[in-house]
Amino acid sequence: MEPLLPEELARYHRHILLPEIGGHGQQRLKASRVLVIGAGGLGSPVLQYLAAAGVGTLGIIDDDGVSLSNLQRQVIHDTGTIGEQKTESAAQAIARLNPHCRVIRHEQRFDLPFAADHLARYTLLIDGSDNFTTRYAAADAAEQTQIPLVTGAVGRFDGTVTVLKPYEAGPDGALLPRYRDLFPEPPPEGLVPACAEAGVVGALTGVIGTLMAMEAIKLITAIGEPLVGRLLIYDGLAARFDTIRYKRRGTAR
Repeated sequence: MEPLLPEELARYHRHILLPEIGGHGQQRLKASRVLVIGAGGLGSPVLQYLAAAGVGTLGIIDDDGVSLSNLQRQVIHDTGTIGEQKTESAAQAIARLNPHCRVIRHEQRFDLPFAADHLARYTLLIDGSDNFTTRYAAADAAEQTQIPLVTGAVGRFDGTVTVLKPYEAGPDGALLPRYRDLFPEPPPEGLVPACAEAGVVGALTGVIGTLMAMEAIKLITAIGEPLVGRLLIYDGLAARFDTIRYKRRGTAR
């Protein structure tokens, strides 16, 4: 791994002070390559905190542009970037935050053909998308590529986060669960309204996105207990966190 530059030692000093991370963990962050699906409500805090943490390469995949209605929650963008591609706006913000972080822009939608061409170049996938088609594609692609997936979702005042590593076995020797072990099938179209239809409180995306960034840092630095086989649920109105455990199903695809 590359040594940390003097400026990086100063920038990441609070990380390096932590025995669990230290200089070696910070070097792991510098060497990591993370692909983030979506530069929206969830992707904004994920990108900001991972860039600030010292992730060496951040890939951003999003085919949308910045609009005024995004700014209530997509805090990596601002009024001055309305009309720009989200990948470009996010890249500019990351460059201002941390010039040591390299950004790779993919101005398209994430799907399996894209994953087949690009995903093997990354060490971690983070899904901040807002639709089930992309979520299932991300889960399938990460499993096929054998890289960890951090996935989150929000709706109105509630959010969830989990981590998937279905290509590995747990302590009992059984394979770890897949996304379809948690959500076997997408809900019928129209049953779960999108944020554009039902609304979402902006700060909620900050809570869930920051939790996703924390899980990513744990995975990269190999510390703590990631949310593998556990779904973390946040109820913003009640200010309550709950955790549901789930396992591999024999009938999962």
